[in-house]
Amino acid sequence: MSAIDTTRPSASRLQGVLAQMIHGFASWNDARATRKALSKLSDRELDDIGLTRGDIDAVARKL
Repeated sequence: MSAIDTTRPSASRLQGVLAQMIHGFASWNDARATRKALSKLSDRELDDIGLTRGDIDAVARKL
């Protein structure tokens, strides 16, 4: 005899998936905004805070 599971995913499971998607979008947007702001700085300003142009992507990914 076999059984078929016909239950739907619980609401909390769907909320968890939605929360992960929102968190992923927020993280991506934070990194994008950081990259944009740092890119607007001059080389001198970046040097003042201890960065180079090549460091911008790495800094943005760490957020």
